[in-house]
Amino acid sequence: MREEYPRPEFVREEWMNLNGRWFFAYGSEQTEIQVPFVCQSRLSGIGKKIREDHVVYERSFKVPKEWKDREILLHFGAVDYKCSVFINERCVGHHTGGQTSFHFDITRYLSWEQEVIRVEVEDPLNDESIPRGKQFWEEESKFIWYTPSTGIWQSVWLEPVSKTSLCWVHFTPDIDEGTVKIDYQLSESTVLPCRVHVKVRLGEQEVFHGNMLCNTVRNSLTVDVFRKKAMEGSFHFTGNYWSPENPILYDVLIQTDDGITGEPADLVKAYFGMRKIHVENGKLYLNNQLYYQKLLLDQGYWEDGLVTAPTDQDYVDDILKSKAMGFNGCRKHEKVEDPRFLYWADKLGFLVWEAMASFWSYTPQAAEAFTREWMDVIHRDYNHPSIIVWGMLNESWGVPRIYSNKQQQDFSRALYYLAKGLDTTRLVISNDGWEMTETDICAFHSYKHGEKEEYGQHEVFRDSLKKVETLHLVMEKLLFAKGSVYKGQPVVLTECGGIAVENSQPESGQNPDGDGKQDWGYTFASETDFLDEYGRIIDAIYESELLGGFCYTQLTDVEQETNGLLTCGHQYKFDPEEIRKINERKK
Repeated sequence: MREEYPRPEFVREEWMNLNGRWFFAYGSEQTEIQVPFVCQSRLSGIGKKIREDHVVYERSFKVPKEWKDREILLHFGAVDYKCSVFINERCVGHHTGGQTSFHFDITRYLSWEQEVIRVEVEDPLNDESIPRGKQFWEEESKFIWYTPSTGIWQSVWLEPVSKTSLCWVHFTPDIDEGTVKIDYQLSESTVLPCRVHVKVRLGEQEVFHGNMLCNTVRNSLTVDVFRKKAMEGSFHFTGNYWSPENPILYDVLIQTDDGITGEPADLVKAYFGMRKIHVENGKLYLNNQLYYQKLLLDQGYWEDGLVTAPTDQDYVDDILKSKAMGFNGCRKHEKVEDPRFLYWADKLGFLVWEAMASFWSYTPQAAEAFTREWMDVIHRDYNHPSIIVWGMLNESWGVPRIYSNKQQQDFSRALYYLAKGLDTTRLVISNDGWEMTETDICAFHSYKHGEKEEYGQHEVFRDSLKKVETLHLVMEKLLFAKGSVYKGQPVVLTECGGIAVENSQPESGQNPDGDGKQDWGYTFASETDFLDEYGRIIDAIYESELLGGFCYTQLTDVEQETNGLLTCGHQYKFDPEEIRKINERKK
């Protein structure tokens, strides 16, 4: 069972975990399930590839009596795709969107005895307008498509809050000015005016301690975190930046009083990192220094948990193993990852290019649903310094006619400008792979080989990666959509490699409902030749002065797709030090 606190960037001390054993019904079947693992996974206790569109969860719980004078919030990390939630047979709310968190105030629905919660989920697997990423709509997984996931797939929990409480806080760092802007919202039931107390610490050092009298529920302040005024009026620059090499985080305590007696009402623990990502003269800069991206494509799948990591430690292990192999970040692929992963990326120092799960069939209604959910992603994950890029569309999935279709082009542009309007601190890619419109990074994909069998990726790369004008030679489609052109953006090869080991065999017990084949990749090499082939590809990439980085496909094997550097069980296939040596040929 996943027992860790689910929202590590906005922590309250009191909470109740509702993960664990629930009643579960699908079709005519009634059984038990382990939440937060989807029924298609082994860790759920079911492990069946169900085809029903509707499933039902139910369990009982008791709210601690000492919470009775406060408001009780029921939180869901994520439920795929639509759900209605009932407490004691009364509907408390609905939610649509399989990637994002949500909550309901359930106070007035409680009996304060034994409570019953029921969650009714709708997840039509054949609806091509739903953002579902790599989840496959057919009976068996194949090619690059994986087992679908239905229902609750992140933690469920309760927490009590006072009438005067914090809804959210956003930290916007500015390393050039040495400040962080703190925006926060108080609950609508807040008794105004009230005072909000803020403490900022760096390790044992107190950086800021102040309080504000709030007359509205939306407020902000700017804290000077780099310069401390000396007696003679001069300033001392400290420059504690967050980076993969030095992941410095500032701890924050935010406390509200009750607006009446001045007594404490709410206390939240948060954190932020002082980090800047920007583009200058066609190059990528992290904290005003040139920074080469060495990324892994990360699908976020586990052998037994599917989209849900078996334990919190699994996130830690993935990041540490990626860093041990010489990578400094990942491009999350077709999935909005659990906040616990993002927390560990912040703590351990690991860049994240965050992505949204794609839909398949373009309609205005599908575009609207996608956009609404994407706005929730940006709001939820705004504070993570590890996230440096927002990536919405991928390889024209969901917008198959974007090259010449103005409506789909406008949708892509709208996503770009929406993200820029909501967040000024990150770079944005509207369509990663090809047929780009507006974009901060020229992000392209290539697995292309030569016509002859022995003419591998590395030889194609050496011929084609040195100039923007020749990139089309290694791509399936054109670099930009019709009417859009390259404007001097940094160029990053955001998918490449994909080497599968020949004659690889499934790990014990893997893929019990499939045919056991583990033989798909973009290219193949023997186990003894793998490192040489990997080295040739990376060397060819490093020969290009045009590129500002690469993303290798991929971190792990997933079901039949065996082009991972780790197995389906997230174990090393090769000596990580040998991979690191190759990756460090370019500093």
